Amino acid sequence: MATTSEISFELVDLSGHVVAKGAWSATLRADCLYQSAHLAKPGHRCRLLQGVCEISPFTPLAALDFSLGNCIQVVWLSSSAADICSRRNFGAFAAIKANGSVVTWGGAGSGGNSSAVAPLLTEGVIQVCGSALAFAAIKANGSVVTWGDTDNGGNSSAVAPLLAEGVVQVCGSARAFAAIKANGSVVTWGNAAWGGNSSAVAALLAEGVIQVCGSANAFAAIKADGSVVTWGNANDGGNSSAVAPLLAEGVIQVCGSANAFAAIKGNGSVVTWGDAAGGGNSSAVAPLLAEGVIQVCGSANAFAAIKADGSVVTWGNANDGGNSSAVAPLLTEGVIQVCGNFRSFAAIKANGSVVTWGNAGNSSAVAPLLTEGVIQVCGSANAFAAIKANGSVVTWGDGDYGGNSSAVAPLLAEGVVRVCGNFCSFAAIKANGSVVTWGGADFGGNSSAVAPLLTEGVVQVS
Repeated sequence: MATTSEISFELVDLSGHVVAKGAWSATLRADCLYQSAHLAKPGHRCRLLQGVCEISPFTPLAALDFSLGNCIQVVWLSSSAADICSRRNFGAFAAIKANGSVVTWGGAGSGGNSSAVAPLLTEGVIQVCGSALAFAAIKANGSVVTWGDTDNGGNSSAVAPLLAEGVVQVCGSARAFAAIKANGSVVTWGNAAWGGNSSAVAALLAEGVIQVCGSANAFAAIKADGSVVTWGNANDGGNSSAVAPLLAEGVIQVCGSANAFAAIKGNGSVVTWGDAAGGGNSSAVAPLLAEGVIQVCGSANAFAAIKADGSVVTWGNANDGGNSSAVAPLLTEGVIQVCGNFRSFAAIKANGSVVTWGNAGNSSAVAPLLTEGVIQVCGSANAFAAIKANGSVVTWGDGDYGGNSSAVAPLLAEGVVRVCGNFCSFAAIKANGSVVTWGGADFGGNSSAVAPLLTEGVVQVS
């Protein structure tokens, strides 16, 4: 029973599932609600809405409009383009089934062949994360199983004793992995130059880490005190010394492009570092990033930030989405989610419409289908796939990268609940647990070799 100094909330996702419910002190900010959502779905980002209004993590609970009720909508976010450049695999997929087993397909050299560790993937897997060329799976007992390119994260034997138990999250750069353990320490492996060697900052990663984010070539870890620790390629975000005083406290989220990072602080300001041309220099839009930012998403060489008023600010390489002037009037309000692929962005507005910009962002061919009802957008390298509220999927962009889904159109007409993209293709999970794939046939777009295993029971694809 909530007291007079407490406020009761129920967090519900788009499928109607209750993510969390309870009573929170009226003196708290909404970051406590975000924390509850993240505990329910570790490793996943989300946004919270009350009606059509977005709730930022730093919104006081007492400031919410209770005439709208106490139900808060949770919108799980698709992965950013940093996932395409780093955490997303180049040409393979790994699916977790309800029984905890894993099914893999696509390029064998990228992790599409998991036969070497098959006995370890028959049960108990709760999360799979990809680098560009390998996968890492967390099991229910906190151990980690890896496979794929041995030089780029697929072989974790050097740190095997540290991955035998207690792991709660794994994040990938393009060619390395970083695992957070329950005690707040971090374990890294894979290509040393791409973040697989964290010895230079080992003392800072021994405890207190609550989140790790990867660019293509580096990592950034947020600690419980709000400070940030970075390592990996110095030019691509692994060296944050130029902005160190700004990262000493107050950071609540970090996002990576291929070669840079952007951090959101508790006051809604943004700090950037890494390759200047790849989004590491945000000085051109600094006044717009001084407050009110609630989400940042990256493409390969640019960033897009959503502000609390629903507007969007972009910077970085103009051709890769850093210049949104062509659609600026459409980005002044109402944006609730932004997704990037390698060279462009797609923004979902509160009315369910989609706005696109950047080199691979031309959605004119499907524009009538994107005027309403869109609830999720996911990117491959050069294409997008959007899920609509009726469970249908709309695709656009380069056909070789999944922008043309006509071959599987009847299977995407209804019932789709989630879409995942790797660099070259897409995989859609349907409400019945089956999977539909399209795009680069040799890179995960053709799943015929494992089709009998994908007809039911799939709960996640990475």
